[in-house]
Amino acid sequence: MRVLVVNAGSSSLKLRVLDGQETAATHDLSAGADGFDKDELATFLDDLQVDAVGHRVVHGGTRFTDPVRLDDGVVEALRDLTSLAPLHQPKSLAGIDAVGDVLGGVPAVACFDTAFHATLPEAAHTYAIPLEWRTRWDVRRYGFHGLSHSYATRRSAELVDRPVRDLRTVVCHLGAGASLCAVAGGTSVDTTMGFTPLEGLVMATRSGSVDPGLVLWLQENAGLREHEIAETLEHRSGLLALGGSDDMRVLLEKADGGDDRAALAVDVYVHRLVAGVAAMAASLGGLDVLAFTGGVGENAPAVRALAADRLAFLGVQVGPANAEAREDTDVSAPGASASTVVVAAREDLEIVRGVEAVLG
Repeated sequence: MRVLVVNAGSSSLKLRVLDGQETAATHDLSAGADGFDKDELATFLDDLQVDAVGHRVVHGGTRFTDPVRLDDGVVEALRDLTSLAPLHQPKSLAGIDAVGDVLGGVPAVACFDTAFHATLPEAAHTYAIPLEWRTRWDVRRYGFHGLSHSYATRRSAELVDRPVRDLRTVVCHLGAGASLCAVAGGTSVDTTMGFTPLEGLVMATRSGSVDPGLVLWLQENAGLREHEIAETLEHRSGLLALGGSDDMRVLLEKADGGDDRAALAVDVYVHRLVAGVAAMAASLGGLDVLAFTGGVGENAPAVRALAADRLAFLGVQVGPANAEAREDTDVSAPGASASTVVVAAREDLEIVRGVEAVLG
């Protein structure tokens, strides 16, 4: 089956045509004032046989906990979830609309970043807020990056040559967005992102978790409006606010050169990361595999080494392979009781897997 994988980003539509596990064609479609250019999309697909389409959709709410074939009813239900992910859901829907207009006769499947976390136990997904809020508005911890966490979990097991069902794995998806996931025997049991993708770790431009009282204080005492606070926490915080750059490579280089601001950014990032990994390991009752994926996870061996040093009490220790590893490598030190691996992020393969599960 040849599958067109559609990943809607903030300013582009990333298109990948996969034939099995092989990439047959790629194209990034820029977003204009009127949405995505359907003529450019049609030109890209003109000579390509496509049997099915798989769309990455950030939010499935409580209704969509598995991949689902798209139809008018499903698309309308996804539109109803926009308030839960106002920055992400409209982009996914725009991609669905654009591709649907060009490939209307080709079956399409939505694969959700929240679905992998539908297995979170109540203790992990429940906020300590009034029952009325939780039931009336479906306020709970949803978790995100599920497509990446799911793929990295299975690939990690292959790298350490052990069955997924026997492993307690913590996956570190460290990219522009960042989250951790505790996976017991292939099942998500805890994660760091919550009701929105803003909770949890320090990210490129996102703050991660902050005291909710701070947000209220900024409104009541500093006179900041909701939109200004949201814009700041989403786009002007994180590494960018701490170190003056949202690029971890730049910050590591500056920190090595004696830049105190960059060094603080790296320290805060790693502090939150290590604390989060320890919390995930506590949810699992131990740790067998620590997996790094995403842009930072794959390409910043210094971050992996710093984290490993502070996680030695969990049996984590990286060896010489860590310095050069960029993808699909076991970087554990000999004798380490917990394995550490680097996994190339492949949400596209996870989406193909979901498409095949739905369409057969």
